Amino acid sequence: MIGLAIGVAVVLYLVFVYNGLVKARQVAEEAWSGIDVQLKRRADLIPNLIETVKGYAAHEKSTLEEVVALRNRAQAVPEGDVAERAAVEGALSQALGRLFALAEAYPDLKANENFAELQRSLETIEGEIQMSRRYYNGAARDLNVKVESFPSNLIANVFRFAKAGYFEITNEADRAVPSVKF
Repeated sequence: MIGLAIGVAVVLYLVFVYNGLVKARQVAEEAWSGIDVQLKRRADLIPNLIETVKGYAAHEKSTLEEVVALRNRAQAVPEGDVAERAAVEGALSQALGRLFALAEAYPDLKANENFAELQRSLETIEGEIQMSRRYYNGAARDLNVKVESFPSNLIANVFRFAKAGYFEITNEADRAVPSVKF
């Protein structure tokens, strides 16, 4: 009777730990989805921004081309590659910063209502990306703790639960304030 009670307790514990791992994985995937939505919103605004800037800053072609190339590169990153997506998105953020810095040199562009609205929208999305990134990284941390902690790591290994990568800027140059020279 005691052996049966111990056996049931062990099975219930294993089910509890397994379900905790599943929940942590689902929260991390849902959090990544939140980042992905914000990144897609930003990517959708970039063509409108480029078209607005083109008329004012035709000789700033290299900056415009860089933003477009990075946007396309970000959209081409494989679905689950968090590290690569973070690196490309960091470079894109820096290029967008340089693009907005161009507005200082073009007062007509700065006063353009379409440009101002796009800039406000992108600033809002950038803030939402940061909040989503913090949420995702917290969910990834929680999953990683469960995957690595004893005794849940034993169950995680048996059922092939993997650690989640963090969405972070890995290139120190991407952390720097962009310098714009005219």
